Amino acid sequence: MARERLSTVYYPGDKITMLPDALIHHYTLGETHDCPALSLYVDVASDLRILATETRLEMVHIADNLRHETLEVLFNDDTLRNPSVPDYPYRRELEWLRDFAAVLEAGRGKADTVDRVDYNFKVDNDRISIVPRKRGSPIDKVVSELMIFANAHWGGWLAEKRVPGIYRAQANGKTRMTTSPDPHVGLGVDQYAWSSSPLRRYVDLVNQRQLISLVQGSEPVYPPRSEALFSVVRDFELAYDAYNEFQRRLERYWMLRWLIQENVTEVTANVIREDLVRFDSLPMVTRAPSVMGVAPGSKVRLAISAIDLLDISFHAEYQEIVAPPPDSAAVVP
Repeated sequence: MARERLSTVYYPGDKITMLPDALIHHYTLGETHDCPALSLYVDVASDLRILATETRLEMVHIADNLRHETLEVLFNDDTLRNPSVPDYPYRRELEWLRDFAAVLEAGRGKADTVDRVDYNFKVDNDRISIVPRKRGSPIDKVVSELMIFANAHWGGWLAEKRVPGIYRAQANGKTRMTTSPDPHVGLGVDQYAWSSSPLRRYVDLVNQRQLISLVQGSEPVYPPRSEALFSVVRDFELAYDAYNEFQRRLERYWMLRWLIQENVTEVTANVIREDLVRFDSLPMVTRAPSVMGVAPGSKVRLAISAIDLLDISFHAEYQEIVAPPPDSAAVVP
């Protein structure tokens, strides 16, 4: 039986991080570097079934970097297995990984059929651009599914060996950090332990310390019922919430700057519920008290005024219903 030996190395030095550059330099996946890494190897059969896995602590030579913004031009839904498209570096490997990622996704029973949009914020010479980008591209699929697989697999290994770890669990729509290997319903996995971004999240570094102890056959850094581990969970949740709030305010600031820059005085938005609306062309969710009484799902026009960059606030006033919700009549307030 033909096999593929898939080696997945997780050390995301190419992601945004708040650690010092001098430290990142020694561990980043930068081109031509030799990096220490915790690697997950997966033996895959010709029908893309997983036959075996192996975790190693090793030095990895980074021969090349495939960067998202340049690779997506070549590797996308239109070019995927398109014989009329000229070859590009690593095409065979990338298309195989896309097929494998699709099998992993189907195995979780969580195929994403919802069209979602991300936004890239750029500031060049004080000019802001906010560019939409549809999620779910072949690159997205490969990165997300291999990350989910690694974090679920390594979390399961910690649980199997009764080595404490920190897990991300979800049930009834609520997500929490825990030291118990509880299911993550949203991802469709029995357990999920952040482990793939040790340069970006401290929880991942803690879990990698535990995984390294398993690889080396040594005592775990954090033994069972470790107070230090519980403390990490508490401190991380506080820092994580603070970071998310900062990120929300930062994005809101740049969106308000963009509205001023583009002289936008009206926008269309969808009513989520009560007075909560989501803008069509920006990742902005905000309160607009004047839409109270409009049926959820309605598309409305809002007038924008009183933008305050210091307070990061503005006023959105209901003007009219552009389109009622599907199969329903909008109620005009």
